[in-house]
Amino acid sequence: MNEPLTPAAIVAELSRYIVGQEAAKKAVAIALRNRWRRQQLPPEVQKEVMPANIILIGPTGVGKTEIARRLARLANAPFVKVEATKFTEVGYVGRDVDSIVRDLVEAAVALVREEKAAKVRVAAQRAAEERLIELLMPKGASDPEETRRSLKRLLREGQLEKQEVELEVTENRAPNIAFLGGQGLESLELSLREAFGPLFAQRAQRRVTVAEARKILETEELERLLDKAEIEREAVRRAQESGIVFLDEIDKIASRGTPAAGPDVSREGVQRDLLPLVEGTTVNTRYGPVATDHVLFIAAGAFHVAKPSDLIPELQGRFPVRVELSPLSENDLLRILTQPEHALLKQHQALLATEGVTLEVTPDGAAEMARIAFELNRSGQNIGARRLVTVVEKVMEEVSFTAPERSGSRVVVDAEYVRQALAPLLQQEDLARYIL
Repeated sequence: MNEPLTPAAIVAELSRYIVGQEAAKKAVAIALRNRWRRQQLPPEVQKEVMPANIILIGPTGVGKTEIARRLARLANAPFVKVEATKFTEVGYVGRDVDSIVRDLVEAAVALVREEKAAKVRVAAQRAAEERLIELLMPKGASDPEETRRSLKRLLREGQLEKQEVELEVTENRAPNIAFLGGQGLESLELSLREAFGPLFAQRAQRRVTVAEARKILETEELERLLDKAEIEREAVRRAQESGIVFLDEIDKIASRGTPAAGPDVSREGVQRDLLPLVEGTTVNTRYGPVATDHVLFIAAGAFHVAKPSDLIPELQGRFPVRVELSPLSENDLLRILTQPEHALLKQHQALLATEGVTLEVTPDGAAEMARIAFELNRSGQNIGARRLVTVVEKVMEEVSFTAPERSGSRVVVDAEYVRQALAPLLQQEDLARYIL
């Protein structure tokens, strides 16, 4: 972070998108600030300071994933979300846990590449424009300089977009290579493509429009200006120093306090395979070895059946910070509907505005949707804020369907409108059969 945020500022920024859960926001804010503090220490001390990994405990739909995702965006850090249930111990069918680190480095490469590309994009656009002018230049022009100026002006005004030019492009005719199963083979297909792709690449002449040619040339110029080796070095460093791994559904690999038998053997095996990663190890990737000592791991789970204490002791010890997220209240659901920057109701207003329909949701209408969502969560499966999507979609169903024919109209959604829209469902005795 160039200008590191204070923990209070991090919490305030997270609160723009996530309602409530102050304890969880505070925990991740401290973890993020500690990263900056560690970077201010002497190198010999930096090596000794390990991140305090976090377990977020709470029911589905209360914001666990969103907190981790927004934190990574805020820190501009490589981020990867994985479900613990996708992995099985070595010897069983499943993904290799080392693929978590490989995915993290790929995310870091994409992040760094985008940053570097943003710095040279203008230069690439200018170089592509010059090449386009060369393609458009008529042979034997009497005044080449004046012709170039005219073509540049016409290009920038967008008057030549549909004109066709002859362009030499690279066509990759490499055969598709696929592997089924096998631990550690996740990135082998991509590596083979990179190794043998150039053997099958061919240059061919194609007639394309100026608009298409501009995109092709800008991409080529961008690749020429970017230092691939530097990007990979920076990506590995960024993954090691600021990477964030979100391990979802970690409660599903807990042994639930029973003796290790049957499926529990595999569950405990996954925990033991994850342990070196969380403790700190070095994983070989296509960009070189990557150490996980300073990667921040945020685990999450509902822990309805299993408890955090059902995890193996070694893994429990690597997640010293535990935060319990509270179920969403009716007021929380109302705030989620209306307050965040990209709140659900704001999204529907923007969508319907594209059809020329003005959607107005009154305060009592929003409150009624929140009340119904809360009651449905209480009477059936509690799926948190995700229940709001179901309720809002049902309320907006009719206006969304008829919007093209109602262009220029204004629709007011109040409490009575909400009750009428949901009446067929609310009359049923078993709501769980009709609403997820």
